[in-house]
Amino acid sequence: MTAISNLVILGATGDLTSRLLLPGLGTLLTTRTDTRLRVIGSSQTAEDSWTETVDQAFASVEATGPAVEHVRNTTKYVQCDVTKKADMEALLESLDGPSCLYFALPPSVTMKSLDVLAELDLPDGLLLALEKPIGTDLESARELNLLASRLVPEGQTFRVDHFLGMPAVLNFLGMRFANRVVEPLLNRDHVESIEIVFDETLGLEGRAGFYDPTGATRDMIQSHLLQVMALMMMDPPARFDHVELPALTTHILRATRIWGDDAATSIVRGRYTAGTVGGVSLPDYAAEEGVDPANETETFVEVKLEVDTWRWSGVPVTLRSGKAIGDPRQEITVRFRQPPHAYPQFPHDGDVPENVLRLKFEEDQVLLELNMGGPFDSRGMTRVTAQTDTAKPELSAYGSVLRGILDADPTLTVRGDAAEEGWRITEEILASFADGSVPLREYEAGSPGPA
Repeated sequence: MTAISNLVILGATGDLTSRLLLPGLGTLLTTRTDTRLRVIGSSQTAEDSWTETVDQAFASVEATGPAVEHVRNTTKYVQCDVTKKADMEALLESLDGPSCLYFALPPSVTMKSLDVLAELDLPDGLLLALEKPIGTDLESARELNLLASRLVPEGQTFRVDHFLGMPAVLNFLGMRFANRVVEPLLNRDHVESIEIVFDETLGLEGRAGFYDPTGATRDMIQSHLLQVMALMMMDPPARFDHVELPALTTHILRATRIWGDDAATSIVRGRYTAGTVGGVSLPDYAAEEGVDPANETETFVEVKLEVDTWRWSGVPVTLRSGKAIGDPRQEITVRFRQPPHAYPQFPHDGDVPENVLRLKFEEDQVLLELNMGGPFDSRGMTRVTAQTDTAKPELSAYGSVLRGILDADPTLTVRGDAAEEGWRITEEILASFADGSVPLREYEAGSPGPA
């Protein structure tokens, strides 16, 4: 498939574009000096400062080089209502060369736009990039996928999840499949448990319009953490490509269920109250402007799952994300089983601590906790942590996303049925909230979360 020459950002005046998409593009173009890409911003409102928005976004990541300058010199803004046939037809006719439409829009607007595109003659090789969430529930995800499938082949649809481009996730793939000593241990015989945690110190930050109807489960579990889980627990691929990885990750999600099929004992949800995080005072979530307390929106969710496959059956997998958390964790954690034989000479009658592998999402670190010394060592048993900082990534997570789009390579995107499986799991979690099986607990801002 031909690399694209036009990136059309629909919903270009939104926060996503200026805060993540354009800076990510800047990191990518800085490393790819021979790329010649035209960026077209578009929204239904007039915009006089588009060039300034692009400049500021590139400056925020110190983007430089001929590819960056080419975007600066050729970028333009087009006012367009994506739900109107005439507007979309004019926009498509203005494109010269292989193009991608990037839908930085709410799923309801994206679906209306896809309906409009079905009435038009589309350019050859057109790519569709769909921001998460894919729909707002299982039914709408299926509908959105059906609409996209009528326009372009699956290989030309990019369902974006930028967590798949995070350094920790890419590091895990390399560590697992490029080292003989790691992959043989990643199964139910050797692994005690897995945790994927992404806590934040941030509170609502004025985003009630988005967050209050959404909550932590839809925002973080449905896409990000489930997709990371699927990628790290998939079976070894024969090759890294757009056929094998999406098939293997979807297989993991199809096999995923709530631990013990018992939501009451496997899920915790919470909402923060007033407190202090990192010296910053946060108000009670329910008292924030724009919040409807009756929604009982969760700002914290922890769910224990099981991937019921031959490799992983019986291993608990915990996904957790919370806002306003003091001393937050953002890491993938693999806890290994204890040695199969106990030696009385070791402390605690042989009950030695387990080995723990940690990959930090934001700190580019890998840590392995080990036991050293022993019965013939004057120091006794000691606990050490082997730690290394990984190479600083050249690309941001969105830079990695856009690299796949520019190269027309959907390997690290979400396949349609994988998005639907994510909603299947999420709807089971949300149903336990609605029927009262999982009560809403309160936790003070700055605490570790609900007990």
